[in-house]
Amino acid sequence: MSTARPRRFWFWPRTLSARLLLVLLGGLVLAHALSFGLLFYERYQSTVGMMLRNLDEDVAVSVALLEHLPADQRQQWVPRLERRTYRYLLRPAAPGAELQTERARMVTGIIDASLRHQYPLQVRQVSRIPERFEVELHLHDGQPLTIEVKPSMLPLARWLPVVLVVQLGLLLLCAWLAVRLAMRPLAQLSRAVEHLQPGVDSPPLPEQGPAEVVKAAAAVNALQSRIRGHVSERLQILAAISHDLQTPITRMKLRVETLPDGAPQERLLADLDHLGQLVREGVAYARSSHVANGAPVAMDLGAFLASVVGDYQDMGKPVSGGTDAAITVQTWPQPLRRVLGNLVDNALRYAGTAEVAAGRDEDGKVWISVCDRGPGIPEAELQAVLAPFHRLEVSRNRDTGGTGLGLAIAVQLVQSLGGSLQLSNRQGGGLQVLLQLPARANGR
Repeated sequence: MSTARPRRFWFWPRTLSARLLLVLLGGLVLAHALSFGLLFYERYQSTVGMMLRNLDEDVAVSVALLEHLPADQRQQWVPRLERRTYRYLLRPAAPGAELQTERARMVTGIIDASLRHQYPLQVRQVSRIPERFEVELHLHDGQPLTIEVKPSMLPLARWLPVVLVVQLGLLLLCAWLAVRLAMRPLAQLSRAVEHLQPGVDSPPLPEQGPAEVVKAAAAVNALQSRIRGHVSERLQILAAISHDLQTPITRMKLRVETLPDGAPQERLLADLDHLGQLVREGVAYARSSHVANGAPVAMDLGAFLASVVGDYQDMGKPVSGGTDAAITVQTWPQPLRRVLGNLVDNALRYAGTAEVAAGRDEDGKVWISVCDRGPGIPEAELQAVLAPFHRLEVSRNRDTGGTGLGLAIAVQLVQSLGGSLQLSNRQGGGLQVLLQLPARANGR
């Protein structure tokens, strides 16, 4: 029964650092926008209040001044009476509709109250957006006077958008620094955990950083110690049992050799040989995780592969390949030779031939491949054959023996070198075993 995957929004990032950055930056931007909105609203209220207060005080004085001025001098004084949100015009009001906004009706009421209801007012809504309306009255000599009102906010300073952009940039920088400082110890802990090997004596994780990371590192170190002790105990048991079995197997083989020659004796000797091979490989598997001791040495990989291939060719085995590239690798030669020997022996056993190649990928890791043209391995079993005592004779060759520890020993040896082992089927038939070594060997 398949479980439904949790629903994830398209804008929600996958990494924890990106999520923290999104939440922190979103909260800061939201708080910043809320503060700016409140400030803007307070500015709007102050602007409206100031306009209404000035209008209440100014209209009565301005109209009284124009009343006492001669008609030919009024036009000179009108520009002096102009304000930012309203002005006086010596003409009738422009055509328009009735007032449509509550603010326009409120302003008209203030003008009427300021003039103490002494002038009949005619009001016209000239435009709605932007809002503009005109209040017409007639002076005592009959000249029309129009008060044109254009409510608007106080103009914003030109430097204000620049300051807002700088503030948002500072918020982004501070949020990024906060997330980086919070996630760096966790990332270091993650990288250290990735290099842990259960059966390898690797150094403990550094217990540094915030208290939570220190606790996590201490828990991982304790877990690693328990796993190492558990694996070491099991391997010691396997090595002890395998070693102790060699003596009775040798005695049994000597006793069988004293039996009369015949088919029963041959079958018993074959079984004892197979049992002895199982015991030897059991001991080899138990010891394979602790072979990379001391410091690694710089080694010419081309010369090393030429030596391995040459040894097999001297024995008349069909092994070919190598590398012409100048590749120097920091590793332990003896465990690496055992791995290659194991892989080449498997290829010769199941396919009759072996091809060896090497190179360096884009990440700087060194790879060595051992290929054959045998029957290959089913895709579903490529990972399972790396486990101890897993045999797959049906897919490889029914006539070959084996204990199921060959590849498991190779995996243990490669892990002790800090590398990895991958199996894949070749196009056209056969198997490819890819051995990857780190760019720089990790001393274990």
